[in-house]
Amino acid sequence: MSDITLDIVELLLTAQIYSKYPEMDVSDLPKDIRKYYWSRDHKTVPKPIRVSVIDLEKIFGVENIDNRSVSVPFVKIDDMEFSAKITALEVGAEWFQKKDENRERISHNPVLAFYYEKNKTDGADYTSAKSKVRPKEVDREWIESLIADIEKEEGGPDMLKLVQISAPEDIRQTMKDFILTHEQEEETKKIVKAIQYRDYLKHIGLYDVGKILMVGPPGTGKTSLAKAMSEHLSSPFVEVRLSMITDQYLGETAKNIDRVFSLAKKLSPCILFIDEFDFVAKTRSSDEHAALKRAVNTLLKAIDDISLTTDGVLLLAATNHPKMLDSAAWRRFDEIMKFPLPDVDMRKKILDIVTKEIKGDFDTAEMAALTHGYSGSDLRMVIREGVLTALVTERTELTQKDMLNAIAAFDERTVIKTNEYED
Repeated sequence: MSDITLDIVELLLTAQIYSKYPEMDVSDLPKDIRKYYWSRDHKTVPKPIRVSVIDLEKIFGVENIDNRSVSVPFVKIDDMEFSAKITALEVGAEWFQKKDENRERISHNPVLAFYYEKNKTDGADYTSAKSKVRPKEVDREWIESLIADIEKEEGGPDMLKLVQISAPEDIRQTMKDFILTHEQEEETKKIVKAIQYRDYLKHIGLYDVGKILMVGPPGTGKTSLAKAMSEHLSSPFVEVRLSMITDQYLGETAKNIDRVFSLAKKLSPCILFIDEFDFVAKTRSSDEHAALKRAVNTLLKAIDDISLTTDGVLLLAATNHPKMLDSAAWRRFDEIMKFPLPDVDMRKKILDIVTKEIKGDFDTAEMAALTHGYSGSDLRMVIREGVLTALVTERTELTQKDMLNAIAAFDERTVIKTNEYED
């Protein structure tokens, strides 16, 4: 029995079971099926799923599928309607169960696991299968459906110009790629629990939660961790730089801020990440523009009014200059997450992660000892320098000399950046 036949039967069974049972949700579908049949207009995979021959050929990359190529009696390929379907669900399900001896396919397909568990098949576990499939909110298609709706609204296009929106599946660096301090780990756990128990927090009236200020030098991972949390929490990532929403006509700035927060609520549940939060301090200390000061007051009020509990928006703000912030800015946040420069142990762990796919003979412990004061971003730049320099001589395996030369080159650039040039 060919794998393609198993693939086709799995798809057809999944389509029929998903369509038959009203309790089946779009997030129960395996990701590849969900993405293929996604409807932007409906913001879901509409029922029933009708599988065409063209679908089979596109999804599985084969041509000329017909009844001869799928040699099982319960699958009918209709050449007239160009459709494919299971003619006897119970027969097809029993056949598939026998072919999937190790339950590998069933255990990764919530729709099938639901059906087999419902029919008391040994080993079928819907909850376990569901935990292995990310929800619809991770998909770019889900985000695009929401964006399409927002674009149709009055002022929608203006909202979307102010932010950069990422789907969780677009984010490359995940939580497992980070070396966190104990404090960062604890704060991240609190966030996860706050989202998990959001209804409970609402019930007890705890609304002032989910507003976190990320504080630390440049390159210590504030933006990267915020994005990784988006991937981890299966929530869209909405990024705004305060300096970028200051319109050339200052009267628009306050309106832009309102637009950003309104957009975040429309994309809920999501993460709203405000970068360059020290822009608030620079503006509040300036006497030049009363309109900008009004805009900052609008921002602070918007932060007051938004809530993870009621709006489903996790607010993360980042600053490299915490001393510039006054008490009015600090008290808007219920948590402060510190991002210190990594110590020698953290630097070694970061280097181990960054170099895990790089072949060669090099000592990350020595490199860590030589890179005091480096941020995580600096360490990645050192590795990039070492790799590119090796490629110039057609080498894909690195030596310790390559790494030490890269550190020396980075140190030299740092000196150049910090020196003042004089005539």
